[in-house]
Amino acid sequence: MAISFDATIRTDLGRGASRRLRRQFLTPAIIIGEGKDAISITLDEKKLIAASLKDEFYTNVELNVDGQTIKVKPVDIQRHPVSERILHIDFQRI
Repeated sequence: MAISFDATIRTDLGRGASRRLRRQFLTPAIIIGEGKDAISITLDEKKLIAASLKDEFYTNVELNVDGQTIKVKPVDIQRHPVSERILHIDFQRI
């Protein structure tokens, strides 16, 4: 069973924009792979933390982006060195 998230596309990119998102308890992420353009997205941090505790999160995730479902798996998770808070995730299309 896949874990599903609702994601929104980010248009404001960069360090400052990512910091503003994290203050709102949103996690910046990116979807890469399959020869398609990368998509920058945001995810709800609380739902992301709960899902990351499950084993299925690391193999099968579905992201709902603008009415389109994209199957992905996380390939890189950046965490804060002290608090272990998820700062950014790179997802690869399956």
